Amino acid sequence: MLIFSMSVSVDGFIKDREGGFDWGAPSDELFRFHTERVASLGGYLCGRRLYEDMRAWETDPAMRRSDDFSAFADIWTALPKIVFSRTLESVEGNARLAQGSVADEVDEALAGGKPVEIGGANLAGQAIELGLVDEFRIFRLPVIVGGGTPLLPPVTRTVPLELLETRSFGPAVYERYGRASSGPH
Repeated sequence: MLIFSMSVSVDGFIKDREGGFDWGAPSDELFRFHTERVASLGGYLCGRRLYEDMRAWETDPAMRRSDDFSAFADIWTALPKIVFSRTLESVEGNARLAQGSVADEVDEALAGGKPVEIGGANLAGQAIELGLVDEFRIFRLPVIVGGGTPLLPPVTRTVPLELLETRSFGPAVYERYGRASSGPH
């Protein structure tokens, strides 16, 4: 199963106009949920910007300032990552640069039998366009940022979804959608 999971403002942005995301810090409860969710994955496909943003979990000792943060850092560090980039010549840690197409890399990542996540709006948009994303896990945060990086780039066809789960984490709302059985796949 390929999962697209991102936190987003009420108006649909994952980063604000200045490229910031300081408004997206999760509550302790939501952070623990993210840790459990990431621990269940067999891999992670990401674009360059997300890879660079998340590198701190592997390299910055300040990210281990609590038991919860240390637990997440351990899980993230161990998780195999495939990075899609036109500009990076190398990556570090348990990551490798993508060599194949999005479809080929997804197939390879899913071969391990565990769910895999894909992150980054442009990369996820490609996977959605190809019909590869099985679930969408959206963490809607109580803020309107008025512009920035949208959750998803435009797609060329409608993707029918069915709501599988909702849950509140304080003011944040978790929405889990699956592809509707009548939709293409």
